[in-house]
Parts: sequence; C-alpha cells; structure tokens
Amino acid sequence: MTLLTLAPGAVTLADWRALWLGASARLDPAAWPRIEASAAAVGRILAKGEPVYGVNTGFGRLASVRIADEDLARLQRNIVLSHAAGTGDPAPAAIVRLMMALKLASFGHGASGVRRETASRLEMMLARGLIPVVPAQGSVGASGDLAPLAHMAAAMIGVGEIEMQGERLPAAAALARAGLDPLTLGPKEGLALLNGTQFSTANALAGLFEADRLFASALISGALSTEAAKGSDTPFDPRIHALRRHGGQIACAEALRELMAGSAIRASHLKDDERVQDPYCLRCQPQVMGAALTVLRQAARTLAEEADGVSDNPLIFAETDECLSGGNFHAEPVAFAADMIALALCEIGALAERRIAMLVDADLSRLPPFLTPDPGLNSGFMIPQVTAAALVSENKQAAYPASVDSIPTSANQEDHVSMAAHGARRLAPMARNAAAVIGIELLVGAQGCDFHAGLASSAPLERVRAALRAVSPRLEADRHLHPDIEAAALLVRSGAVVEAAALALPGALLEGERAA
Repeated sequence: MTLLTLAPGAVTLADWRALWLGASARLDPAAWPRIEASAAAVGRILAKGEPVYGVNTGFGRLASVRIADEDLARLQRNIVLSHAAGTGDPAPAAIVRLMMALKLASFGHGASGVRRETASRLEMMLARGLIPVVPAQGSVGASGDLAPLAHMAAAMIGVGEIEMQGERLPAAAALARAGLDPLTLGPKEGLALLNGTQFSTANALAGLFEADRLFASALISGALSTEAAKGSDTPFDPRIHALRRHGGQIACAEALRELMAGSAIRASHLKDDERVQDPYCLRCQPQVMGAALTVLRQAARTLAEEADGVSDNPLIFAETDECLSGGNFHAEPVAFAADMIALALCEIGALAERRIAMLVDADLSRLPPFLTPDPGLNSGFMIPQVTAAALVSENKQAAYPASVDSIPTSANQEDHVSMAAHGARRLAPMARNAAAVIGIELLVGAQGCDFHAGLASSAPLERVRAALRAVSPRLEADRHLHPDIEAAALLVRSGAVVEAAALALPGALLEGERAA
C-alpha cells in the first residue's frame, strides 16, 4: 500500500485522488509541533477563566450556557454522542478514509486545539484499516458535517461500529483487536472532530475524480460517433475556437482533432459530401464539452483549496493565545463546486445521448436503422438508446443545484446552511449513470464504424475499438445486451478507454492540481 505524507498547506489533488484509490496517509512530522502548541494554548486560554465557545460552553443555541471545569471532558464526549444522529446506508469505505485523511491534514495546521494523541489516532486508524461506519445522511453542510463526523469521532472513543478487514464490529472490539484503547477526549477535541466540511469535501472530491475520467472518455466516444456518422472535423479547426477564446473549448477542439487525425473514414468523404453542416451533437462538441471542462476545473480549484485548509470553529491561534469564532465550517464553496460537477456530468451525458439517438436514426446517420444488419427481425440498438435517455433524465433531475436550498437548524442559531453534503453525495450515482451512457455510445459508435467496411478510423480510435471489441463483439443479430453495456461502462469507469487511446487528453484536474 502506498503511504502518502500529508504536508498541511501543500497537499495536491493528486494526493487526495491516491488516498481515494486506497493509499494510506501519515502526517508530515513538521506538523506535530504546531499541533502540540495549539493544544497547549487551549490550556492557557481556559486558565483565563473566560467563556470559550464549545470549550467551556454549550453548543449552538446553548452557547450561552457555561460548563464547569469538572465537566469539560464529559462535555466533549457528550457532543460526540448527541451528534452521532445520522441515518441511511453507510458511506463507502473509500469516502470515510478520505474524510479521515482530510481531518488529519486539517489538524496539522495547528489551529484546532487537539492533542497529538488525538490527531495520531486518526493516523493509526488509517494505517490499521479501521474504518468507522458512518451513516451517509444527516448533514446540512453547516456547522460542518456534524452527524457524519460525529460517527467517525464516536468510533474513536469506542462507540458505534468499525469496519475492519471487511468485517463490521462494535467499535470497542475493533479498537481492542487493533491494540488500541478508546480515546478520551480533552477540551475542545470533540468539537474539533465534529466541526468541518470533510464529509462533504470527500464526496465532492470523489465526484470530481469520477468526472475527470468520464470527461476524457466522452471526448473519445464523441470522436468515435463522429466517425460512425461520417461527420466533419471542420468544426474542430483551431481558427474557429481561437476567435472565441475559451480555453476549455480550445483544448477540447484540439483533442477531437488529435483523436480523428489520420482517419481513412474521414478522408473518404472530404470531397463531394452534399451535407453542409452536422447536427449540433457533433458540430458543437468543443463548445459544450469545453464549457463542462471549464466548470470542472473551477470546481477542482475550489476543492483543492478547501481540502488543504481548515474548516474548524472556533480556531486556536497559539501565538497570541486567542480562540476566535468564525464560520469556516460553512460548506458553501463545496456546495457550489458539487453543483458545478453535477451540471457538467449532466451535460456530458446529455450530449452523448443525443449522438446515440442520431446514430440509431437512419434518416440522420445514413446507417441501417438501429445499427442492425437486418432491421425488423432485429431491434439492434433501439432500446440501449432508451436506456441512455432514461439515465440522462435521471441526471437532469439530480442536477438541480443543492446550494440554492437552505433550512434553519439549531433553533435558528444556524439559520443558513449549504446543503453541501447531499449535493456532493449525489455525484457518485450521477457519474455511474453518465458512465453507462458513454459506454452505450462507445458500443453504438463502434457498430456504426463497422458499417464502413474497409475503412479504418484513426490509430487512437482503432485502439479503443479493439479494447471494446475484446469485451463486446459486433452485433450481428439481437442478443442479451446487458453484459455488453456493463462491460463498456466498466471500461469507462476504470479509465481503460482513455488508456487505450494513449493520448494526452484534457482533464478536469490539470489546472486544479497545479493550483493546489
């Protein structure tokens, strides 16, 4: 297993992606002195005898209730237990691991007031494969992801459940099996574990990583469909896009040109083609995909900043022994980023579905109806297009912005919230839908090209066709197509389509990783 060292303030999106894919994490040793200084500052601040939110006061609307010194440890335990009120199916283990690593990196800034032993417990649990069972529903994205993070914290103190080597155990039993005692929380620590956007951010990052793979695959499937329809590459001419000046559009046009370069199919209709213009689903690919790329890269920049910062409250400034209350827990940046990713996923799939519909329509594509050699007896790709339409409509309904919603909580003390958590959680099913649509387009595009007997496409697209044909042979007569669709979607989600093309295609994370 890869072990990453998290240097707070310098963690890249590539690092977070590696953690999502299974790498483990440890904190940069340079961060431990900052953590220790922050914890010591909490002691000095308490010694002043002044009220400090969440340290010696109640929480939320109960912030004016002063807590006696002898109850401070109990206060921190109580906030964890009372806030572990989530519901629904458990979040995927990859999301929980990423959430834990995000929290660990946040603590490394030395602004949360936690002790070294508390931060190191996260590090040890990651190293030993102890994954808290975290119900996925219950956060409104401010004051942080309280319920999901409370379930994580509860596991650290021996309450709730932990997944360990594929087995779900009571938290105390799992800790004991790993040679760990339940953690006893000190002042500020329960609140520090609960306050933050790490659950929303983990889900949004996962959605971004999925969208990154899908985006490049959709450029490839779009180029393949253009070949199947004997479409023109003139709309990808760099002079057209230079005049509009959008960087994402320029990058997508260049990618489409490279994907089709050297194609014998394209060369076969360069002259004497009475068609003047292709349908928008072919002709406007750079404009639509370029716009999606631009918003994905903006989302990447936002999430890179969020993931590498501190979203705790209140914050400890050890240099001056101050504890300042603010609103860094408010996940509005994450909510906006998740909404942008959702819009991009929706449009990537929608454009791909329009190309599928165009190819199965004999009047538009000039190919056999529904791409079957014997239409009528066979239905060919009639119903896969219906499936793609259904998935696209699901994504349209899911793409409504979560960030425009808010509902007051905590007796109106927390009167505006971001809804970032479920806005980010919806990205995974949207990505699965879009991957299936792109997989169907690859099947349809490859079938369409098969009708151009004796003419090869470009080298990159022929490699993609070969990878697809290894899991889905040409459709000669009707057969059970579900396995073909699942196999093609898996090629998309695994990145195998992009690997087969073997081209440096534009991706959502390129600028985001540099920004990080």
